[in-house]
Amino acid sequence: MNRRGIAPSTGLPVILPAVAGYWERSTLSDTRRDTGGRGEQREVGCDGAIWLMIGPLYDGRYIIFLMGLFSIYAGILYNDYFSKSLNIFGSSWKVSTIAKAIGPTQTGSYTLNPNDSFTGHPYPIGVDPIWQVSGNKLNFLNSLKMKLSVILGISQMIFGVMLSYFNYRFFKQRMNIFLVFIPQLIFIVFIFGYLMLMIFMKWFLFDDSNSAAAPSLIITLINMFMFTPPLHLLYNGQIGLQYFLVVIAFICIPWMLFGKPVYNYLEHKKKLNKALNYHDVRMLAPKGGSDEMQGFADQDELGEGSIQASEEYPGDTSAVPPAAIEEFDLFEEMIHQTIETIEYCLSLISHTASYLRLWALSLAHAELSEVLWGMIIADIGMAIPTPLGAVLLFLVFGLWAVLTVGILLMMEGLSAFLHTLRLHWVEFQSKFYSGEGYIFAPFSFGAILEIKEELRGDHQD
Repeated sequence: MNRRGIAPSTGLPVILPAVAGYWERSTLSDTRRDTGGRGEQREVGCDGAIWLMIGPLYDGRYIIFLMGLFSIYAGILYNDYFSKSLNIFGSSWKVSTIAKAIGPTQTGSYTLNPNDSFTGHPYPIGVDPIWQVSGNKLNFLNSLKMKLSVILGISQMIFGVMLSYFNYRFFKQRMNIFLVFIPQLIFIVFIFGYLMLMIFMKWFLFDDSNSAAAPSLIITLINMFMFTPPLHLLYNGQIGLQYFLVVIAFICIPWMLFGKPVYNYLEHKKKLNKALNYHDVRMLAPKGGSDEMQGFADQDELGEGSIQASEEYPGDTSAVPPAAIEEFDLFEEMIHQTIETIEYCLSLISHTASYLRLWALSLAHAELSEVLWGMIIADIGMAIPTPLGAVLLFLVFGLWAVLTVGILLMMEGLSAFLHTLRLHWVEFQSKFYSGEGYIFAPFSFGAILEIKEELRGDHQD
């Protein structure tokens, strides 16, 4: 999508359309001059050089804007703004109780224990700000971010499998709905959807009073496949339900493996038998019959009547001669379907683990932000408690801002974009995208205007 194909739109950052609009009106200087028989040399002016720098930002302004919105949402969710938290609604922890227990002369981080100082009312939106100064912050945030990554990944993969239903319905592949879509959906919901359900149940059923009895979800999932009773139950009847889910999920594997090849083989045999029967009946027409019947028989001997009928009625396979029906190799079809089935079942495990990159990226971003703030602003900028320290803080703040924009926004933003692109292309689109159909044409105002001009010119002609 080139820069001339998109017009500035409302609701976007003002600076990019404003600057880009100026350079849109300033054309590149393509002054060509003769160089004494050595060819032509293209000279790009100052306007073009600047556009080469800001052009990619202008072309990707929609993606940059949406990534900025989601960054704000993630900051609110984790209550983390440049390694600092905002205490908007008031902490749900009694800080005075913690300080009294530790002592008035001791400073530093505090290890939060819900049994001592939690009021019982969770923070309304996002993470409580007191976790930013707690000694066990990483233990809490790592568990939270890991579970959120798994929930987001499983939800997106289930959504991708559901999108395949609309592909099958659009291309009128009804049997693929029963032989591919339904077993795939049952398999992912009964195994990984159940894992997602256990995450929510563990959040709601356990608190500080019974957290010691909370089961490990990974161990529970492993025991579920090994038909081993869990040590700690989440609910009554858990063992029987897990056995049922695993058995049905295992039944879906041969369903996906043999269903489609067997159906295609039976359909091929049906078409072949129908074509043979129809062809034999017409070839046995009596020689002394009517001229019309004799003409049909003569055409059948040459194969012309069947070919013509197949062209006029492409959905009617009865008129196709047996030699014209494509050969079907059941062994090759079984190999292909075996690869598809194994790839789908095993990829659900690897793709779920791949979504944990969201947790790793969030952890790395938070740690980099904390290091920049602590080593530059806190250790250097606020080290001198005098008027001279204010000047030093002003200079150090500039260094911190440059590093924050360069590392956290530019480098980390590019890294997050690439990881997100991979998750969409591999983990999400592999559930429904097959690379067939129509060529993708991105939305472009310029293309619409060009088509409109072409239609107007044809109308005038």
